[in-house]
Amino acid sequence: METLSITQILDAHLDDWRKLAQALHARFRTGDFATGLRFVTAVGAAAEEANHHPDVTLTYPYVDVRLFSHDASGITQRDLRLARRISDIAREQGIRPEPSAVAEAELALDTADVAAVGPFWAALLTGSADALDGDDVRDPGGRVPLLWFQHTDAHDTPRQRFHVDLWVAHDVAEERIAAAVAAGGRVVDDAQAPSFVVLADPEGNKACVCTCLDR
Repeated sequence: METLSITQILDAHLDDWRKLAQALHARFRTGDFATGLRFVTAVGAAAEEANHHPDVTLTYPYVDVRLFSHDASGITQRDLRLARRISDIAREQGIRPEPSAVAEAELALDTADVAAVGPFWAALLTGSADALDGDDVRDPGGRVPLLWFQHTDAHDTPRQRFHVDLWVAHDVAEERIAAAVAAGGRVVDDAQAPSFVVLADPEGNKACVCTCLDR
């Protein structure tokens, strides 16, 4: 099944959904647990009908939904169709989407030797060294953020090796960056914006605000 480009995803005008690191994400404000449960039940029925199953998280005031075609390793038309159906269900039930609220955190570690350090971090984070997948540590249970290894030349400590990648909706990235700067941070590098902007806190610890654009 053909995966879609960022342009194709944006041109689909899925107003309730935002593309983050890999998947389509949506947050629906249900307001209470019973409403959320009814919504999740309806989403589950739609997923069964489509034979395509999203990741769904039910909490007291929200339901978070994540769509991704694992067999294609990307976003496909199947994801777009189910996203539209889920949005229809939300409207039918009077549930409001909050697309600007979606976010996803990943960890990045600079290393010159993934083969040496990767199994350790996979075992530490997930309990199994088998969770190392190429340059990524992926937790199949979704308990910890994805850790990816950024290739670099060998170097001595104390150079910073870890940084946080924060994926946000592309239309709120500037607002989030401004908030971080107003709270004492600074922009270190915006040459790759809007794909990502590197920020630092007052002590120089870095983080990247990432979007799906220009990728």
